[in-house]
Amino acid sequence: MVLLLVGLGVSSAFAEPEASAPPGTQGYVPPHDAPHVPPELVAARRVPPGFTSYQGGWLTIVYPVAMRDKVQPLIAEADSFRKVLSTSLGRPVLLAGDKKEPPVWVIVARSPVEMVSFAPDGYPPPAYASGVAYSSIGLVLLTIDPVSPGQPHVLEEVFRHELAHVALYDAVGGAHVPRWFNEGFAVHVSGESSLARLQTLWVSTVGNTLIPLSTLDNGFPADSDRAAVAYAQSADIVRYLLRKQDTERFGSLLERVRPRAGKPGQPFEAAFNDAYGTSLSQLEFEWRADAAKRYTFWPVLFSGGFVWAGALVLFGLAWRRRRKHHHETLARWEREEAEEDRRRALAQNAVRVHIVVPGAESSIALREMGSEIDTEEVDEERPSGEMAPPSDRGVPKVRHEGSWYTLH
Repeated sequence: MVLLLVGLGVSSAFAEPEASAPPGTQGYVPPHDAPHVPPELVAARRVPPGFTSYQGGWLTIVYPVAMRDKVQPLIAEADSFRKVLSTSLGRPVLLAGDKKEPPVWVIVARSPVEMVSFAPDGYPPPAYASGVAYSSIGLVLLTIDPVSPGQPHVLEEVFRHELAHVALYDAVGGAHVPRWFNEGFAVHVSGESSLARLQTLWVSTVGNTLIPLSTLDNGFPADSDRAAVAYAQSADIVRYLLRKQDTERFGSLLERVRPRAGKPGQPFEAAFNDAYGTSLSQLEFEWRADAAKRYTFWPVLFSGGFVWAGALVLFGLAWRRRRKHHHETLARWEREEAEEDRRRALAQNAVRVHIVVPGAESSIALREMGSEIDTEEVDEERPSGEMAPPSDRGVPKVRHEGSWYTLH
C-alpha cells in the first residue's frame, strides 16, 4: 500500500497540522495539498529570476529556462485536460473571462526546496508533497525532482491532480466539500496510481478494512497504509458518483453547493440528498456492495487455475499463428512451382531458327522466344521429302519451317 502513497507524493510521515479553514465554513478541512489562503497573498504568483513563462490564456506556466523539455508535456495536455475537468464537473471551469490575470498560475520548481521558497508566506507545502494547489488564489506549485531520491514521480500526474483541486474549487465557488470528495475527485480524474489503487481496494475490501466516510470528512489517517486506503477509497467513491447514469446528478450536486447572488449554497450533505435522492450513509452502503462485487473478483485472476488457462490460451494463439504461417509458405511454394512450369512450357513451344554454316562441324541454334539451343551435324540425315539446302558453299543459310534462306 505504500506504493500508492509514493505515487501520490505521500511519504510515511503523513501527519501534518490541519490547514486553516476559510471564514464562515465551520468544520471545513481542506486537503493538505490544497490549503486555503487569503486572497491578498495572490502576490505569490510571479516569475522568479532565471525563469520564463508560457502564456496560455487561462493558464500561465512559469519554469526554469533550461527545463522546457520537462514542462512541454504539461503545456501540450493543459487544454484537453481542462475539457475533461469541465465535462466531469458539469460546467465550464478555469475560464479567463474578463480577468486581467489568468485564473491559474503554475510555478514549476527544480526541487522540493525551491518549491517551498515560492509558497505564499506562512503557507508552505506539506513536507511529503511534490505539488500543492492554493486554489483560492489559483496558484499551483510543482517540483521536477521527487521529494525522496528514487521515488516514482510523474510530473504530468501531479500537474493534473493539483489542477483538479483548483477546478473543483472553481466549480463550487469555494464552498465546503468533504475531504474525501475533494481528494477523491483529484485522484480519480488525474488517473494516477490506478493499479496501486486497485490492489489497495482489493485488500481492503476482502479484509473488511475500509474507512467510514464520516471519518474521512475530517481528515485522512496519519498511518501510511491507512492513508493509502483513504485515497483509493475516496477516488473510487467519486468514480461511483460519476457513473454514466449519474453524471447530471454530479453536476447538480456541485451547483447546489455553489453560492449564488451573495448567498451561500446548500450544505454538502443536503445538496447530495437533493441531487442523488439518497443520503450519504445510503451511498456508502451501496458503494460497499458495489466494491464487494468488483474487487473480490480480482483474486481469481491470480489463482493457479487462471494462470494455466491463460497459458493454454497463449499456446493456442501461438499454434494458430504457426499454422497460418505454414499455410502461407505452402501457398508461396505452389505459386513458385506454377510459374516454373509456365516458363518450361514457353520454352518447349518456342520457334527454333537454325543457322547452318557449311563446312562447320555443327550448326548454331539461336535461342528465340525462350527456345533451347541445339547443335546439329550439317550432314545429318534429313527427313524424307525435306528440301535440300542450297548448294552454295561458304554462304550461311537459315532453315525456317522447312525452307532454306541465304543470309546476306
